[in-house]
Parts: sequence; structure tokens; C-alpha cells
Amino acid sequence: MNRQRLVMKVGSSSLTGANGALCLTKLREHVRAIAHAKKLGHEVVLVSSGAIAAGFSALGYPSRPSTTAGKQAAAAVGQGLLMQAYLAEFAAHDLTAAQLLLTREDFKDQKRYQNALQTLTELLKRSAIPIINENDSTSIEELTFGDNDMLSALVSGFIHADALCMITDVNGLYDSNPNQNPNAKKFHYIPEVTEDLFAYAGDSGSKVGTGGMKSKLMAAKTATPFGVNVFIGKSSGETTLEDLLLGKGDGTYIGSFKHASVMPASKQWLAVHSEASGQIKIDKGAERALLFEGKSLLPVGVVDVIGRFHENDVVEIVNEKNAVIGKGQTTLSASDLMLIKGMQSIQANEQIKLTKPVAIHRDQWVPLTKERI
Repeated sequence: MNRQRLVMKVGSSSLTGANGALCLTKLREHVRAIAHAKKLGHEVVLVSSGAIAAGFSALGYPSRPSTTAGKQAAAAVGQGLLMQAYLAEFAAHDLTAAQLLLTREDFKDQKRYQNALQTLTELLKRSAIPIINENDSTSIEELTFGDNDMLSALVSGFIHADALCMITDVNGLYDSNPNQNPNAKKFHYIPEVTEDLFAYAGDSGSKVGTGGMKSKLMAAKTATPFGVNVFIGKSSGETTLEDLLLGKGDGTYIGSFKHASVMPASKQWLAVHSEASGQIKIDKGAERALLFEGKSLLPVGVVDVIGRFHENDVVEIVNEKNAVIGKGQTTLSASDLMLIKGMQSIQANEQIKLTKPVAIHRDQWVPLTKERI
């Protein structure tokens, strides 16, 4: 089996016991699965929930707190306890674990995004096991982010993982609730996530997690355009990740599971995480050049400039019908581009002395139309 780069996401329900507290037996099982995959030569990143579950009892809560303040306090205590447990279990397999706490802001800011990628890349190069969790103690939004489902999708994309394995307490997606309908049929393989599939998915059925099947489908919908194949299902013990790669996993497979085109991390940031500071409206010729001919955006193709933005800011590109067709980092400010819009390159250069006669270089551009992503 060829060496693969895998992201394993473990939710709260797969780490806790009946009382909602952290279950070391379950944690140990997931560590064994990762250790087994490492022995087979694979690289593994673990995205793990469980900080709140690990910490609430230490603060005197009889069960998982329901208030935001209670959850954040429990996470502040529990994150250290969770990592302590992981460090000890991985050390028993002679593996080094490392902690990364991420939030949406780490993905929105380009420099922080690049720093996170560099850190993860170096850890994998050194054969460490990166353990990623949301920073629940300080980020209110992240507590309702999908119990790390979306985070695992974003991580799998920007490290160019071959597969994302989302471990849950349900063995895949069904056309109805298997606990209520004995004739419910499971989807063993789905080539892509379509809108009609969300009708089959429910919200979290667990009291210890925030993610449900809808959350996991949304994560899969995000990951697959990045060239990442997705598995949603139950753990099968030590061979969980091996079974996934052999097609024997107890769950639902999503994606082509063939060699897929990989979107570079820089373009993932542009497409998914960056915030636009304005818009550039272009004509039909420029639209065709960007979408189908792999060319840069020249001033001659610019029809209008909307908003105030500076050089290197991210902007949306809209066509003559005002539909957003992509995003890019502009080489010019809005004021400079207004001066030269519609001009040929020679005329534009005479006007503002361009270093390069482009408004957006093709390397700093990403299409957002369905057929191009």
C-alpha cells in the first residue's frame, strides 16, 4: 500500500462514556489505530474533540455544562488533561504528539494560515502526530462550529491529505433513521455531496457533541473539491485507518477515491477563507480568459471598480451579469485601477507606470463557479 496522508477526526461521542466524561479506553483505541497506521508508513493528523468532556468534572459540574461560560471554563481545564492523556498513550507507542489550537481567524488571516501550514508540514516531516482542536476557551463561535467537523475538512484540504476519516457513533449515512426504521438503507458510496442528501441527515443525536450528520456532510462537501476523499463511520479498532484505505470501513465513502486534482493551499485560502475588500467587474472577453484560457486579468478587461481596496487586497470578480465568478489578489489599488480600466497595457503603463501590466495575476486568482472548482 502506498504511503498516504490521513486526517482522523474523532468527535466527543467517540471519546466519552455514558456520563459524558472522557473515556480513556476509547481514547486509547483511537491512539492504537493511529499507531498502527504509522507502522504501515502513513502520515496521520488527529483532529480531536473532548476538551469539555475532559474538564467539566474537575470543576465540579455533575455533567457537561450547557452555558457558554461553563463550556469555555471546562475546555480551559480539559484541554490540558486531554493532551496529557494523548501524550501518555502515544508515548507508549514511541510516538511524539503535538498540540495545535486553531480558530476561524487562523484561516482568515493569510499569514497565520501559512504559519499553521508550515508548522503542520514540519511536524509531519519529523514523524510527529499533530493533535488539532478548536480553541473553545476563547472563541464563542467555535463552540457551534460543528464539533470539529468543518475544521477537519479545512485541515485535510490545506495539508493535501489523501483521505479524511470522520469517526462517529453511527456507521454512515442512511436514507432514514436506522434506530427507528429497520428497513433503512445505508449509502455505502457517494461520489459527491449533493443538496438532496442533506434531507437524509440529522443534527447531533448526542448530548456530548455538537456535530451531527449534516455537519459531517457539509464538511465532506468542503473537503472533496480539494481532492480529499472522505469516510464517515464507526471505528473498527486498531485497523480503523487501514480498513478505510482498503475499502473495508464500516461507514459511508464520499469522493472519487481516485487521483484527483489538488487545489494549492494558497488558492484554498483565496477561495474559502479570505474576505473580499471590493469587487472588479469585467467584460465577456476577460471572463473567458480567466475561466477557460488560464490567463491573467488585464486592465483592458475591467469594466468597473466597486469599493475601496489596496494593492494585494482580495477582491471578488463579477461578470457583466453581476455574478461572482471568482476571487483574486489585486496588484493595484482601487483608485489606480479606476484610472486605467478599459485601457490597453501600453496606454495603462503610460498612465500610472505599471511594474506588470496585469490587474490580477492568474497565480493569485481562483474561480468560484461550480464547474471550475
